[in-house]
Amino acid sequence: MPMSEALRLSMLAPPAGKCRIVIDTDTFNEIDDQFAIVHALLSPERVNVEAIYAAPFVNESNDDPARGMELSYDEVLALLARLNIPHEGLVHRGVTRYVGPEKRPLDAPAVDDLIARARNSSATDPLYVIAIAAISNVASAILKAPDIIEKIVVVWLGGHAIDWSHQNEFNLAQDVGGTQVLFDSGVPLVLIPCEGVTTILHSTVPEIERYVEPYGEIGAFLAMRFKGYCDDHIGWAKEIWDMAATAWALSFDWAPSVLVPTPVLTNDMRYSSDRARHMMRYVYAVDRNAIMKDFIHKLAGSDTPRESACLKSL
Repeated sequence: MPMSEALRLSMLAPPAGKCRIVIDTDTFNEIDDQFAIVHALLSPERVNVEAIYAAPFVNESNDDPARGMELSYDEVLALLARLNIPHEGLVHRGVTRYVGPEKRPLDAPAVDDLIARARNSSATDPLYVIAIAAISNVASAILKAPDIIEKIVVVWLGGHAIDWSHQNEFNLAQDVGGTQVLFDSGVPLVLIPCEGVTTILHSTVPEIERYVEPYGEIGAFLAMRFKGYCDDHIGWAKEIWDMAATAWALSFDWAPSVLVPTPVLTNDMRYSSDRARHMMRYVYAVDRNAIMKDFIHKLAGSDTPRESACLKSL
């Protein structure tokens, strides 16, 4: 039986109280996943991070999605080590290739874990899947166990603004077939675009050096990753895209949204509209300052600064 629109809309209402979340991440691909994961882990008053799934990726330095998944797995472990959080039972390896145009489910520990956690959830107490990578793990779980769509809410950072001229965005382009599975499944979906929406969520080297780097091993690690992304820091700001997805779970006000019909994704990575389609929640803005201030305060509260920098001015 297809999921009713009434049930879908009730699950897309702003979450009340503490959320149970899993994070699906291509952590080593960029520098933003690391910030998003740490922000969630430092926010136990708002979210309970039940699992972290390593997702595949291919970029200019890696041409093998399986290796990308392993690199991401190792990067998550590096983050947890610096936060003194055990990784056993928390981090799971994901699929080693993309769902692709065949739209067949792929096997992986992350897929099985997601299905099990989803089946232990309900429409009134859903599992929030914070997806900040190619959607291959999540799409595989939906294909393998379609019943879970009534027990999860997927919060995916992918694609660009709906009115953008194309949707050739990294997460979406990695697995067009998997994205089509996500959009067509009817799962309650919160879509957070990149260009046109999340672009404003950026930082600079001076801000990172002042408010992130001094705070413990994790602050130094995040600063190293941030500064290492570009050799020329003059006049340079870097988007921390993925923080928008975890921020949505931390405070609904930080990522305002509207209900709109889920778009149809064409094979050439463009959106086609159909007003008869099931509804999704579409994030149209992010409060960059509120997100960064909350992250900085929590990071500062998690460790004693290694040098004289402090947060008295905040």
